[in-house]
Amino acid sequence: MTANMGTVDRIIRVLVAVVIGYLYYAGVISGLLATVLLILSVIFILTSAISFCPLYAPFKLSTRKKG
Repeated sequence: MTANMGTVDRIIRVLVAVVIGYLYYAGVISGLLATVLLILSVIFILTSAISFCPLYAPFKLSTRKKG
């Protein structure tokens, strides 16, 4: 598993996850939408932590700088 996420990509994903978490705990989102978004935010945190996005791999995409 080769890292394929750059720093900016990782930061954006973490920020989106934090915003989703805040919206949930503030009561702005609820129900099925909240569940789906919370699952997405956990995925964002995990992929950011390991610097690997499985969706990028089949398309050979990378936001990581070369060099």
